[in-house]
Amino acid sequence: NKQIDEWLDQGIVRQSSSEYASPIVLVKKKDGTARLCVDYRKLNRKLVKDRFPLPLIEDVLDKLQDAKVYSTLDLKNGFFHVEVNEDCKHFTSFVVPDGQFEFNKVPFGLSTSPSVFQRYVYSIFRELMRKGIVIIYMDDLIIPAKDEDEGIEKLKKVFEVASKYGLKIKFKKCQFLRRKVEFLGHVVENGTVRPSVAKTIAVKKFPVPTTVKQVQSFLGLTGYFRKFIPAYSKIAKPLSDLIRSDNPFVFEQPQIEAFEKLKKLLTESPVLSIFQQRKTTELHTDASQQGYGAVLLQEAEDGKLHPVQYMSKKTTPAEEKYSSYELEVLAVVNALRKFRTYLMGNHFKIITDCSAFQRTMDKKDLVTRIARWALLLEEFDYEIVHRSGQRMQHVDALSRYPGAIITSDTLTARLKRAQQEDEYTQSLRSMIGSNNDSDFFDKNEILYKYVDGRELIVVPRDMQTEIIKLAHEKGHFSAAKTEGVVKQEFFIPNLSKQVQNVIVNCVPCILTNKKSGKKDGFLNPIPKEDVPLSTYHVDFIGPLPSTNKKYQHILTIVDAFTKFTWLYPVRSTSAEDA
Repeated sequence: NKQIDEWLDQGIVRQSSSEYASPIVLVKKKDGTARLCVDYRKLNRKLVKDRFPLPLIEDVLDKLQDAKVYSTLDLKNGFFHVEVNEDCKHFTSFVVPDGQFEFNKVPFGLSTSPSVFQRYVYSIFRELMRKGIVIIYMDDLIIPAKDEDEGIEKLKKVFEVASKYGLKIKFKKCQFLRRKVEFLGHVVENGTVRPSVAKTIAVKKFPVPTTVKQVQSFLGLTGYFRKFIPAYSKIAKPLSDLIRSDNPFVFEQPQIEAFEKLKKLLTESPVLSIFQQRKTTELHTDASQQGYGAVLLQEAEDGKLHPVQYMSKKTTPAEEKYSSYELEVLAVVNALRKFRTYLMGNHFKIITDCSAFQRTMDKKDLVTRIARWALLLEEFDYEIVHRSGQRMQHVDALSRYPGAIITSDTLTARLKRAQQEDEYTQSLRSMIGSNNDSDFFDKNEILYKYVDGRELIVVPRDMQTEIIKLAHEKGHFSAAKTEGVVKQEFFIPNLSKQVQNVIVNCVPCILTNKKSGKKDGFLNPIPKEDVPLSTYHVDFIGPLPSTNKKYQHILTIVDAFTKFTWLYPVRSTSAEDA
């Protein structure tokens, strides 16, 4: 009620008799007080979206280069500065115990509010933004300057414009003429950016997750700063795997290690330099079956290449089936999409260990997927440089994930149950202890065999084909490579023969592999005369169900010119019966 009274006094809301109404929600703010919000989800489904683009946070931060002194301003109740069109006010109606009200000013919760407010603020400060006096993101304003005197002059100009248009400033959140400021969740100091202390403390105090929802919350918090963490996807993989619906929630040693490592990395305040135009720029990429990664580097004042930003991403189940060459191209394409705002309009080098990449981009005929990717590269000014994999270790680490290739908690549990029901496995288990030379042993109620320094799970007969298929379908490898993948984790007797059987019957491999030897020729029409009964087509139809007289085939004769057809029942396809 207090909130409504304040809004009425300030002219933000008014009494309403609208036929529309949305429910209210109380949201707790950082200072512990409650904020009244309206749940406009149903209304948002009907709204025509405002296409005014909001700036990327990275773009805003990149504009702070060369500044030494910063001032930040925060607009009070930002959206409430913008008037709602009179014809639309009744749509914003909401109901509280004291009655029904509608907004005179743009409310929080509407899907169009951010872009409408951004357009409004941009229109007010357009001239100052063009001159580089102020940089704006939503209701946060930052004024960069080379020194204090310049900062004061710029502040005067900003305050004059704000006063002219009646903008209210929340001075408690403002910072003036600072060498180091917090802006958009980052600390900006001497042209460098790092996560703010408040954000990293939140990571440090984050409790150990006990549910999938808590894991999602933690990944959301840490993911906000993934640009500061080399190989973020690789480190977070044990946690991100937990949120997949087909995986059980098991928070054990791998998950604990990933959780603690991410907290440690974020609380050490990593620092990346801000991207600068017209500097020597290189994009290093690499890919593996498990993921792909990239590093954007720029030449600094010391003449050396320094990282500007990292990218690391897991491959999807569909992407895991790509060839190694397609994965390398995919890494380049996704890196260009990620760093597009940096690279557009700048000449740069793409450094890759895929030697065929340049030749492929020059081809006229490309498969559909590669052709689509090639079109994306057309808008960039780049040159491709091949570099051996040994010199790409820094980016190779971003594309590869640790851990077993095939096994998972679910699969291990199934193997354990299958072992208990398999006679062959039980007979091997009975040998343990009776034969001192036996390489078989039990571990966590699962039978293993010790082979060449590896502890391999003994696969029961019923699951041997399934395990081989899982290994083979990771990339539809050759027989030798499939066998090698299986041998990393499993023991299967007569493995080579079984691998051959699986590959021979693999439908994708059959469809993909080209025939060896003589290839099929093109189909050509058979020449015929322009008169009837000159050329005949002869063939058999069958075998068909046998008649009482044991006829199983039909001898078919067609005149090539008239298409007149003769059909004769025959017992077989031999010349004697025909």
